[in-house]
Amino acid sequence: MAEKPVRTRTKNPLLDGGLKGRGIYLLPNLFTSAALFAGFYAIVQAMNGRFELSAIAIFIAMVMDGLDGRVARMTNTQSAFGAEYDSLSDMVSFGVAPALILYVWALKPLGKLGWLAAFVYCACAALRLARFNTKLDDAQQDKRYFQGLPSPAAAALLAGFVWVSYEYGVSGRDIFFGVLQMKWMAWGITVFAGVSMVSDLRYYSGKDINLKSSVPFIVILGILLAIVLVSYSPPEVLFFVMTVYAFSGYILWVRERFNR
Repeated sequence: MAEKPVRTRTKNPLLDGGLKGRGIYLLPNLFTSAALFAGFYAIVQAMNGRFELSAIAIFIAMVMDGLDGRVARMTNTQSAFGAEYDSLSDMVSFGVAPALILYVWALKPLGKLGWLAAFVYCACAALRLARFNTKLDDAQQDKRYFQGLPSPAAAALLAGFVWVSYEYGVSGRDIFFGVLQMKWMAWGITVFAGVSMVSDLRYYSGKDINLKSSVPFIVILGILLAIVLVSYSPPEVLFFVMTVYAFSGYILWVRERFNR
């Protein structure tokens, strides 16, 4: 009687890597899923012409993206799956969504220049995330700084610009102050954010902040003041903060040049 051929099983990296036995961590991935949903919601609302909701959704995605990593570290639930899922979520929420929002809001009348600017931003976001992922295990990297403008901050810069314009009743096709056309301002901010993401400029990461340590009383007062300012006028305050942060890398580069 002939022997039956032995079947060889192709290894599945997800199952053989441990996910079959222990599954995935729920809590941090819930925040990542919320960030992904907010980014997709922003795209849908931009297609419907509701740009204010699109901008708010980007900021919500930014908050959720910041929480998932913090929660994973505080609960010791980091995983390779979570890191990959977070990166894919960031590409949608902070790469594709802002590019499409700016294109529909202001860049579409520019024709090829419009969609090329949106593509430049989207491609730079992908390159920024890929570079970040390859340096996660680099022990020589200074964890206090990001290399290039983080994609959530770049997305918040574009969303803040749209939100402020909507707050003052200015559409993406209006003329601002009788001279500046909003579509060209949007084009410049989109390209600036994209180039900043793939630059070698250093941006403060805040990863050295220990939430478990004690702080001076003045820090609590500062946090309360920030909450009051954001509550009083969210579009202006958030856009101002994102603009300052986007230029902080250039300011730090100039200061280092002068110090040399």
